[in-house]
Amino acid sequence: MEVEPHRRAPADHGAAFAHRDSSGSQPGANPDKAIVRSLPTGWRIEPVGDRCLIVEFGQRVDEEINRTARSVADHLMAHPIEGVIDVVPAFTSVAVHYRPEALADSPAGDSPHRRLRASESPRLVEVPVCYDDAFGPDLAEVAAACGLSREQVIELHGASPHIVYMLGFAPGFPYLGGLDSRLAMPRRATPRTRIPAGTVAIAREQTAIYSLETPGGWNLIGRTPLKLFTPQASPPCLLQLGDRVRFVPISLERYAALEAQQG
Repeated sequence: MEVEPHRRAPADHGAAFAHRDSSGSQPGANPDKAIVRSLPTGWRIEPVGDRCLIVEFGQRVDEEINRTARSVADHLMAHPIEGVIDVVPAFTSVAVHYRPEALADSPAGDSPHRRLRASESPRLVEVPVCYDDAFGPDLAEVAAACGLSREQVIELHGASPHIVYMLGFAPGFPYLGGLDSRLAMPRRATPRTRIPAGTVAIAREQTAIYSLETPGGWNLIGRTPLKLFTPQASPPCLLQLGDRVRFVPISLERYAALEAQQG
């Protein structure tokens, strides 16, 4: 396959993005304005190289900021801009990868931000978790560090209003915000080299579920029998951005039964 030669961006590339309102005009033609017209106000854009823009909506992990990032990403994917080749949402930002030479003659069209609508009601996904010591080797340590009993940690974790902020690190690996602040814990000083798939872990004010067996440095408190990533499924990831997640405690016996059902 022939690889297209890399094209260098013009010297003023990215100069139009140090603002928060796309209504003003900038001197000279800038092909990246097609992307700018597709974004709502209240944002900040930074160029990353000459073929990617980071659209940032805030500096903190926050549900409203994350919802805005997801909405913009969803809109850009549902209403593609010519020349944009990938849209990648994260906690507080969206990366827009594009071919600058393809945007030079793109029509302005309607401002898509006017068509951004409120997010649909998110799904509520119940995730069964066995908090047995065999699956949660750090549970006792977390309880001691937080000044709580083991049962209180489990109760607070299940009652926390979790929401999927981001998928990353490994396929189907969810980063969930909303963990009760009383369970906030730092990452472990020494990461483990192997963490089984399905392991539920916490760090700072977030929960994660290891979708595959990987290394990791979070605090392990339990395990779910659900498969978070199935390549042949559609979609392959069990959890999606914006999903509300409720962790439901189960026994070892129930874990074994559900695991058998998963095949």
